[in-house]
Amino acid sequence: MSALRLRVIGTRAEARDVMRVELADAAGRPLPAFEPGAHVVLRLPDGMARSYSLLNDWRERHRYVLGVGRSETSQGGSEYIHAALRAGDEIDCGAPANNFPLQADASHYLLIAGGIGITPILSMVRWCVAMGRPWRLVYAVRNRSRLAFYEELAPYRDQVHFHFDDEQGGPLPVAQHLRDLPAGAQVYCCGPSPLMTAARECASGLPAQSLHFEWFAAPREAAQAPASSTQPAPSGFWIDLQRSGASFFVAEAESILDVLERHGYEVPHSCREGVCGTCETAVCAGEPDHRDYIYPESQRPALRSMLICVSRARSERLTLDL
Repeated sequence: MSALRLRVIGTRAEARDVMRVELADAAGRPLPAFEPGAHVVLRLPDGMARSYSLLNDWRERHRYVLGVGRSETSQGGSEYIHAALRAGDEIDCGAPANNFPLQADASHYLLIAGGIGITPILSMVRWCVAMGRPWRLVYAVRNRSRLAFYEELAPYRDQVHFHFDDEQGGPLPVAQHLRDLPAGAQVYCCGPSPLMTAARECASGLPAQSLHFEWFAAPREAAQAPASSTQPAPSGFWIDLQRSGASFFVAEAESILDVLERHGYEVPHSCREGVCGTCETAVCAGEPDHRDYIYPESQRPALRSMLICVSRARSERLTLDL
């Protein structure tokens, strides 16, 4: 993870359990550029690495702005940021990465956000406005107290549909917002697993290349492995580390990341669910069995990298660039 030393230059509450955090280079230098949909990985004081989307204008180089939701099942990351992170603190951060890039040539953009999923979507709204591109946002929250960044979205009220579960009798009816999309439209969706699963199911009739999802957590159902003439090794497989020369066996009940950690290797990681991309590792030989929620199905056969927290092998051995 490329290291940046950033200073917290401001924090404030944006909604119930949503905190806005602004970061700048501790030495006052311009920050690395990013594109809409990008995220950064913060290295918290206790050693945890957590991924957060950038919500500000992609042209800004003087700051990164994050929206951090307090998770009810937090393992310490969001809880630390809400309870302890304050202006003046310094924190290590990785350079921006983007697993949720915005295609620049769409005829129309339908943006669907649920809860804290508004963060990468808000950066896309800014891009669409600046570039004069047609767009529409559907933003769902449990109730009005959880509606974040309203002041920034209010000027575009005609293009934004707010949905409040408690006032409108239940979850967002995703299907009705996916009807009658213009030809060439691109759909971007980010939010909790139930919303993402509903959007994926309702959009199943649309071209796969027009659908883009960023998961904050893996859905409850098991990931579906892509079709292949080679079946995954049922009882485990071997990994060979090209740079160190070591080889290790990965049993059926453990991940590549588990095995590497057990043998003393420190590999950047965060979610352990295949949704953040922090543990992406180059594959030098062998056939990966991709089980993540980042790589589009159409790209998987040609990929020479994998997320080692969840993905496995279809061949008996994998050689990794480690």
